[in-house]
Amino acid sequence: MVDCVMVDCLMLECVMMEVLMVVVLQLVFSRYCSPCDIRELFCTALGLPSSGLVHKSLRKNSMILHVPVSFRAFKINELKTEVTNRLAMLEKRVELEGMKVVEIEKCRNDIKKLREEMASRNTRYSEPHRSNFLEDNKKLTPRRDVPSYPKYHLSKETVEALRLPTFDAWQWEPNEMLSCLEHMYHDLGLVKDFNINPITLKRWLLCIHDNYRNNPFHNFRHCFCVTQMMYSMICLCNLQEKFTQVDILILMTAAVCHDLDHPGFNNTYQINARTELAVRYNDISPLENHHCAVAFQIFSQPDCNIFSSFDPEAFKQIRQGTITLILATDMARHGEILDSFKQKVDNFDYSDEEHVTCLKMVLIKCCDISNEVRPMEVAEPWVDCLLEEYFMQSDREKTEGLPVAPFMDREKVTKPTAQIGFIKFVLIPMFETVMKLFPQIEEAMVQPLRESRDRYEELKQIDDAMNEKKKSENLTMGSKKK
Repeated sequence: MVDCVMVDCLMLECVMMEVLMVVVLQLVFSRYCSPCDIRELFCTALGLPSSGLVHKSLRKNSMILHVPVSFRAFKINELKTEVTNRLAMLEKRVELEGMKVVEIEKCRNDIKKLREEMASRNTRYSEPHRSNFLEDNKKLTPRRDVPSYPKYHLSKETVEALRLPTFDAWQWEPNEMLSCLEHMYHDLGLVKDFNINPITLKRWLLCIHDNYRNNPFHNFRHCFCVTQMMYSMICLCNLQEKFTQVDILILMTAAVCHDLDHPGFNNTYQINARTELAVRYNDISPLENHHCAVAFQIFSQPDCNIFSSFDPEAFKQIRQGTITLILATDMARHGEILDSFKQKVDNFDYSDEEHVTCLKMVLIKCCDISNEVRPMEVAEPWVDCLLEEYFMQSDREKTEGLPVAPFMDREKVTKPTAQIGFIKFVLIPMFETVMKLFPQIEEAMVQPLRESRDRYEELKQIDDAMNEKKKSENLTMGSKKK
């Protein structure tokens, strides 16, 4: 800023010197003027003191000694006009330079804000319990480039495999999974029946992808697996013959959105650490409420609103249905929801809205925790991912002095111990209850769960035998030392 002012001052001096030269060259005097009068007139015209220095300067340039014989009056008005014009030009240039300085200052402020935002986001990921969720509509602005991701041609084998619970999601890249999700919406007739703009569907799916974090377990691949399992259950159980298309749309959309922006730390941590989410939602399913909020923030973007063709009343039904299903994925409500379904299943009525809603809640719960339904080579890596996320949480809980759940403690849990109880007391009872309505899932889903339970029990027996052997060896070594 100082440099700019100095440059402007130098420029002003140069222009003033030019003006002074013009004034000097255009001075004309009367024949009755004495040399002293001429000097005084020069000083007056130039705004200078009538000092000896000026006198010497004037004499040095022989300006007084060469006064013409015929003189005319000063052309003061012309000089004033010229000086005024020159000053106006200078003022304009100063104004333009000032505007440039203002723009530079704005750029500096913008850069400062960007740096602060980047720093806050880095803090957010390193300290999730202090994070400010939904700040600045993070990643919620849809991408406007079309097509948003490469459209893959799905082979006949892939299309058929997508309908089965055995589908292996580990073989697919994110863009390929996006294409598979897009295919599901088309295949179920949702795009056609609800007049969904195919480009809007693409943008929505891309925005969904961008709003899943890179957690070990709760990430976009998990979102895809849950949605693909829902798609396979719709196909396997012929749900389109029993549900309305609006119900099918709610099931699929809730599956896609059910873990949006999951921070990788569960509700127990949120509540114990008194995080922003726990405070905002009063300790009531903070994560699930957050997933719903992010989902409908995305839908609020016109370029991502796949429900734009719905009238307000229909949209209200879709919104309420989607929220109900996402909130049902909170495992703290597992017993309550399953007990309610058990009371209805023996006399289930598809014309009863309460019965249908309860079934949809159980279906999304089944899909959310369905990894053990899949083949061992597909399911087991998910156990590793889940334990990694659990251990990250328990390590943080120990650091912060918070309670640690035994099943999340790396010093206490093993794969077999983590899975046996979960499969025996959560998965199998729930899937067997659903099997009463849909017997066809026994071979495809319930039997794989039983096999997985047996396999982990065998692994536990092997681990126990090895631990017993090590224990006896240590006792033997101890007695020998004595």
